Amino acid sequence: MMALSLISRGTYWLLFTYVIFVSHICNGFYLPGSYMHTYSTRDEIYAKVNSLTSIETELPFSYYSLPYCTPPGGIKKSAENLGELLMGDQIDNSPYRFRMNVNETAFLCTTHPLSEHEVKLLKQRTRDLYQVNMILDNLPAMRFANQNGLKVQWTGFPVGYTPPNSDDDYIINHLKFKVLVHEYEGTGVQIFGTGEEGMGVISAAEDEKKASGYEIVGFEVFPCSVKYEPEKMAKLHRYDEVPSVNCPLDLDKSQIIREQERISFTYEVEFVKSDIKWPSRWDAYLKMEGARVHWFSILNSLMVIFFLAGIVFVIFLRTVRRDLTRYEELDKESQAQMNEELSGWKLVVGDVFREPTHSKLLCVMIGDGVQITGMAVVTIVFAALGFMSPASRGMLLTGMIILYLFLGTGAGYAGVYLWRIIKGTSEGWRSLSWSIACFFPGVVFIILTVLNFILWGSKSTGAIPISLYFIILSLWFCISVPLTLLGGYLGTRSEPWQYPVRTNQIAREIPARKYPSWLLVLGAGTLPFGTLFIELFFILSSIWLGRFYYVFGFLLVVLLLLVVVCAEVSVVLTYMHLCVEDWQWWWKAFYASGSVSLYVFLYSINYLVFELQSLSGPVSAILYLGYSLIIAVAIMLATGTIGLITSFCFVHYLFSSVKID
Repeated sequence: MMALSLISRGTYWLLFTYVIFVSHICNGFYLPGSYMHTYSTRDEIYAKVNSLTSIETELPFSYYSLPYCTPPGGIKKSAENLGELLMGDQIDNSPYRFRMNVNETAFLCTTHPLSEHEVKLLKQRTRDLYQVNMILDNLPAMRFANQNGLKVQWTGFPVGYTPPNSDDDYIINHLKFKVLVHEYEGTGVQIFGTGEEGMGVISAAEDEKKASGYEIVGFEVFPCSVKYEPEKMAKLHRYDEVPSVNCPLDLDKSQIIREQERISFTYEVEFVKSDIKWPSRWDAYLKMEGARVHWFSILNSLMVIFFLAGIVFVIFLRTVRRDLTRYEELDKESQAQMNEELSGWKLVVGDVFREPTHSKLLCVMIGDGVQITGMAVVTIVFAALGFMSPASRGMLLTGMIILYLFLGTGAGYAGVYLWRIIKGTSEGWRSLSWSIACFFPGVVFIILTVLNFILWGSKSTGAIPISLYFIILSLWFCISVPLTLLGGYLGTRSEPWQYPVRTNQIAREIPARKYPSWLLVLGAGTLPFGTLFIELFFILSSIWLGRFYYVFGFLLVVLLLLVVVCAEVSVVLTYMHLCVEDWQWWWKAFYASGSVSLYVFLYSINYLVFELQSLSGPVSAILYLGYSLIIAVAIMLATGTIGLITSFCFVHYLFSSVKID
């Protein structure tokens, strides 16, 4: 009951407003295949380039920080959403021109003689395994390579390569593109605004003209290094036809990186007709690897749930109900005699609802936990339903931020409502609401600011611009803070739960125990962690190894299982503490499930040591640990909130069933 009461009715219409708002700014939710760009033969399409990325450093850099060919009209940045900016994406135009269904090999440019600084930079980016990320019609360039006899799929291509047992580095200066196209024929479709922004739109034309065009359904690249004669290439102009080349295997015919070298860039385009249709073009990127592992994760979680459910069943039916039934069947004299012989949880009846230490901090953390949990659940549900397409870069992060801002009402309401239950008064609710609005965003802001100074020092595109700082602060101050105060006000207007028993004036002494209670609390976190650690591996791989994560259906199931396990663990641990006459259960219930965050952070360190062995330098490690700490704090607040609310409902039900004179 309290779990339902902790969320304001006002939250629902705010959620509806959020949906309308996001729909408006995004021109409708993007499902894979919603915006179909249709091109005619010989239509010009220009590829775009994203930031250079590396799994070794995790520091993104601008594509044009290296001496690459620039577009004829100058470098122009593409419009980016909030999520893309926060992720360090910097999408620019490029000189790579494609003409629909025209196979060609073209010359781009020849650089000036490389300076010492440019050579040093190219060598460093090559040895740090930086990848060039190219985009055509919103599809990332895909590369296939053979590793240990297996065909491995990657996105992007390397800046260069270093042969084994060699000190020389070679630059990738010739790209072979394969563009997969699907011929589209429709009735009543008109093609307008052809080019990159063109799209097929259903027309109500009476004559029902038949129109045909081509959709891009695949974009593959094969990179190689080719040494050209600078004198011969200097006579060519941009997009002049050059003979097709085979990628050389001999290093003498590859383009070395050294001072005073002039590098010529060329590319080759081949259009191939494909049976792949527009809605299925992302399937190649989103192939679900390890489906059996995901199912194993879910089955493992179910086993933990059934084990804990059995314990809870025993507690409720065999212990609690049996004791309560015996107690209710006795007459008053027998009850009075039995009260003198009570043991276990019945002895703390006058202390169980005593105000916990640092009660204000507890209410703040519960408020932020409700906000984070609501954000996570709604985001994952939307993603599982297909509303967070990978084609809309940054959409997932943008949606999470906006949803977090609008769920400030639920945070304020939950925190103030719990404050009124504990204190019995609304006094101080404004201060509490401000604390709720500032606590978690403040932690994130401090960590991000420290990391941002590190990124600024490295001149990385991952650094958050000052202007974006002001935008985020404005959104927080103008949306989240007022809504949190509104939620706090609504919390003061609602009728709080009443304790079923009176609290004694003098606190009961807690008996000494052989082992400290925090050991049991920390150990309890292993059970929720067991339900999510397998899925956590895939999530970390998608974040730090540049892989696509799109099994949100599995993630939604794991999230629901995690909620159930956190609730069960907290109830069991609370009951165990009450049975040994420990009435200080509030914080223990919070950390019983919230301690899973400690194991998540330790697992992140384990992943850094054993899976990200190539991660180089202290800067990269600090960035990784900083972002992992933010995730761990968010998980602690969310899971701790679930545990405390469930335990409160359990304790309230337990002692409301006891007759005390």
